[in-house]
Amino acid sequence: MIRLAPAVARPYMRLIRADRPIGTWLLLLPCLWSVAMASQAVTGSTPDPWFVLLFGIGAFVMRGAGCVVNDLWDRDIDGKVARTADRPIASGEVSVRSALVFLGCLLLVGLVILLQFNGTTVAMGVASLGLVAVYPLMKRVTYWPQAFLGITFNWGALLAWCAVEGSVGWPAILMYAGGFFWTLGYDTIYGHQDKEDDILVGVKSSSIKLGRNTRPFALLVYTVTVAFLAFSGSAAGMGWFYFLMLAAAAAQFAWQVGTLDIDEPKNCLERFKSNRDAGLMIFLGALLG
Repeated sequence: MIRLAPAVARPYMRLIRADRPIGTWLLLLPCLWSVAMASQAVTGSTPDPWFVLLFGIGAFVMRGAGCVVNDLWDRDIDGKVARTADRPIASGEVSVRSALVFLGCLLLVGLVILLQFNGTTVAMGVASLGLVAVYPLMKRVTYWPQAFLGITFNWGALLAWCAVEGSVGWPAILMYAGGFFWTLGYDTIYGHQDKEDDILVGVKSSSIKLGRNTRPFALLVYTVTVAFLAFSGSAAGMGWFYFLMLAAAAAQFAWQVGTLDIDEPKNCLERFKSNRDAGLMIFLGALLG
């Protein structure tokens, strides 16, 4: 994707991780769960394709904005770590001023998308900007930045339900809670790739805090994830197919935990990325349930 872009655009494409779509998927999936389940529960129909498109574009744009904010905060840290030293801001390929202008453009596109929804949804979307701005700082002050990522990354579950119904229903709140614990699991697994560099530069993560306890922790939070998503589906009146797909996702979570090797970065990355597939199973269940 980046190779096809004009040379002048490539640093900005790398800045928003356009070559790593898993982040966009993980931001989008709670939106898809919610818009599908709300459409079934509220209108008795499949989601409006226009809403799905808006959330898809919005997830791509806002994930990109989050990456720019993260790299602006971390530009000095990134330069000290071999894996991140070539990031466009840390390497000087994109100036801080240019990054801020680019961030403003991304947020403007996000606002245009947000304005397509009702007023309550717009207000909720604007409120999430504070979370986007603060999250990258959390690894400097707590071993649980993954908790703040969970709060931020699953906001779309509330947003999408509100877009369909005009308010946030209990199924969306339960779904949001499930997504929060899901993020705790997958991002703790992800963090084991970077733990040595994180310790070196003095930043914190649940991966460092938990160490060898990561597997039982992941099993616990994934179990809680499935429980909350089951409660959400029950509250929304989902049928048997939703719960069948949720069981399939639970099996995928069990595979992640059972085969996880926290000392092998490639193993951690593969299991982290596999959460897209688990999330799509849940979406399929909500869509047809």
